[in-house]
Amino acid sequence: MTERKIKIGDRAPEFKLRGSITKPDVKRVDVELAAYRGEKNIILAFHPFAFTAT
Repeated sequence: MTERKIKIGDRAPEFKLRGSITKPDVKRVDVELAAYRGEKNIILAFHPFAFTAT
């Protein structure tokens, strides 16, 4: 994995993340920034171990 430093106002690099949708049923999904670029504003929040038993 390559580490890149970005500053406020920089264009976000493309990425793909594994996510979960929990309602109405739990399912795993892949989310890509490219699917939303130019369509919606995006906020990315990272919560390691959030909502887990550990």
